[in-house]
Order: sequence, then C-alpha cells, then structure tokens
Amino acid sequence: MSMNLHALQSWKRTHYTMEINPELDGKEVVLSGWIKEIRDLGGIKFLILRDKEGTVQITVPKDETNEQIVKMAEDLQRQDCVSIRGIVRRMEKAPRGVEVIPKSIIVLNRAKQPLPLDITGRTPADIDVRLDARILDLVREENQAIFRIRHTALEAIREFFSKNGFIEIHTPKIIATATEGGANLFPVAYFEREAFLAQSPQLYKEQLVIDFEKVYEIGPTFRAEKSHTRRHLTEFISIDIEEAFAAAEDVMQVAENLLQYVCKVVNERCRRELEILKHKVEVPNVPFKRLTYDEVISELKDAGIKVSWGEDIPTEAYRTLGKMHPYFYFIVDWPTNIKPFYIKPKDDKPEISEGFDLMWHWIEIASGGTRIHNKELLIKRMKEQNLNPESFKYHLQVFDYGMPPHAGWAIGLERLVMMLTGVRNIREVVLFPRDRFRLVP
Repeated sequence: MSMNLHALQSWKRTHYTMEINPELDGKEVVLSGWIKEIRDLGGIKFLILRDKEGTVQITVPKDETNEQIVKMAEDLQRQDCVSIRGIVRRMEKAPRGVEVIPKSIIVLNRAKQPLPLDITGRTPADIDVRLDARILDLVREENQAIFRIRHTALEAIREFFSKNGFIEIHTPKIIATATEGGANLFPVAYFEREAFLAQSPQLYKEQLVIDFEKVYEIGPTFRAEKSHTRRHLTEFISIDIEEAFAAAEDVMQVAENLLQYVCKVVNERCRRELEILKHKVEVPNVPFKRLTYDEVISELKDAGIKVSWGEDIPTEAYRTLGKMHPYFYFIVDWPTNIKPFYIKPKDDKPEISEGFDLMWHWIEIASGGTRIHNKELLIKRMKEQNLNPESFKYHLQVFDYGMPPHAGWAIGLERLVMMLTGVRNIREVVLFPRDRFRLVP
C-alpha cells in the first residue's frame, strides 16, 4: 500500500505505545513508529512497534485478519517506518497484558536491508561499528535509557541553579586568545585572521559576576588534547558556575549539593531507565570528604606510589586512590604551580592554592577554586606561567571595574552521566562523539 499526503494526514497518531493498556480493550487506536522485531509462528505473526515512549505488540492472526493486512505484515522488515490503525485487545500473555490487532497498515518509509547492526542489541557490535551507524545504534533500549537519564540530569541541574539564584549565560565559542593558556587549542580561519575554539567560558564567566553575581553555563568546550582514553573527548559539554563574594568552600558546597540533588532526581524520575541499564544510583550524603593534596601524596606513598610534591597526580595513582575512596571526595590545597593562573594562592602560604578537584572514585568530575580578583597578582601569575598579559588585555581591563572576590568550578557533563548510568566509555554517553580519530558522522 503506497503512502500519499492525504493518507498521511488522515492517519494522525492517537496514542503512544506506552499508553496502550488493557483498559483500552476494544478501542480503535492509531500508532506510528518503527518495526523493532518480527516473529512469525506460522498461523500468527507478531510485530513489535517502537516509538519514543517504548514498544507494543502488534498481533496479526492470519485466520482473523484481512488478506491485504497479512500481505502487508509479511512484507515488513526491521526499522520500516509505519502507521498502524488497529483494535486494542486485552491479552495476558502479551507484554504488559495488551496487544493491537491491525485493521490497516501504511508504510511511511522502508529501511534498506540488511541493516549494518542489530537494532535489538542481541548481536553485539564493536563500538566503532556502532558509532559509524549511530542513528541505528541509538535505537537500542540501553541507549534510549542513557540519553533519557542525561536529559533528566540536565533538567535537574537547571532546576537546582534556578532555585539557588543563578542565571544561565551563553558565552562565545569562537575566541581570539587562549582562555587558559597552553597549546590545546583548535585554530579556526576567521575571515582574515586566526581565531580559536573556546577551551572554557572561564574568563567570560568571571567577568559576568560583576553584572549578575551568580552565573552558570551549560555548553560545548573544545580541547585539542591528544589523549585517547575511555574518559577523554575533544568536544564535550561543560557545566560551569561562577559566584561573586564567594571562596572555594562556598562553591564546593554548591557542587556537592548539586550532585546530591541530581542523583536524587535521577533515582526518582528514571527508575525504568536505571532498571534497563541494571544500574543503581546512590544518593550521596553531604558534605563530601575533603582530602588535602599532602594527605593524598602520603596515602599514595603508603600504597607504594611515589608522587613528588608539586607534581600532578598520574592516572594510575588516581586508580589506586579511587579504591581507597570509592565515593565522592574533594582534593584541596593543591600546589599553586600546577593550577591555572587564575586560581588564587593562599594569602598566608602562596605556594598552596585555593583550588580543588572533585573526584568520583578515580575520575575527576569537576575542577575549581577561588579566583584571583587582584589585577596585579593576576598579571604576576600570568607571567609565572609564561603567558603574555597583553594577550589578555580585554580580560584584565575588567578588573578595573570593581571585580569582587569570586569562585567557581566546571563539571564535565559526560563524566557525570557516566557515573549516573554505569557506562565505562565516555563515547557511549555522547550522541555523536568527537575524539582524536573520530570526526564523523
């Protein structure tokens, strides 16, 4: 049966699949979606129809059904896009105790066979094969669950910030100068000059505390790092905050309260998705434990791992640390020399900074701290890190406009979603991941 515009307009969906229940027994409905599975038992054919809400069983008993409908059902294949008008029938043996007996079937579009991967997920495929056919891969129930949890987490994050007096901002992603210094930048041909993709909204969000005091941004950031691990991407979503008249401890409390709220909301609103993923989200107690850099170095030494004072902590050391502390915890009092130039040194001990990292097991979830709000000190720190203050003149001039003491942090959304879903490869929680080797689809 061919589809025309008139037919499509007259076949408006009346229900989603998950709305079909035994109470609708005998009612005529119109469903639209895709064929997920087909089972033929000779005298009866079962079609599993998928839409954005879930699935429902379409039952075609050949001795009770119009010959044309039987023929249509025989011709259907996985992922064909269809609209089905049918009668709801209570059936205890069917999934959710209900099925639909079709009266008419319209094929809206056929899927080319064979499909590059099994949309049911029963036949495993390598992650690169799956990512190459990402739109089909996202059909899988597990992936649907991941991105519904991601959606709910973002919903909860915005709810939390709104309740706590933050205003959402959007800062430029094409910039003239490195946000944080360093070479991990993607250059962009910007008309007659060179520009860069933003590493972070750091400088803009600091400036905006003069106007709005408490700001947050959820947006893309770009890092030209050559790392190729299960937790690194070159494009990711960063959740950033900045707060005026605040120090590190103030924004650490914001971070731990946010994570507690997000875990609570995901637990409450995503029970079905967590069940599909066979994952449990524990709502953490606050406050999270605070470990100093010195305490971490000492713990690692006792475990046989030597990290010299003033060095960053290597990945393998973090793995050991995560076994010691299998929950959320902060690492505070980092050496100033290994933190970005804008992190404030302690007044009484300038070799120690007011920076912190928020860890979950061995993975860094967030990084932040008190910022320098004194212009002369900021210029001094820039020079110590071999940065040219002239390159930051537009940022520095804002410090002449009454820059308040302020603090903030950034959380990687994808790493947060990994924690919420139990997924171990960060590419699984991104619709179309970008890393050192992947630029398509």
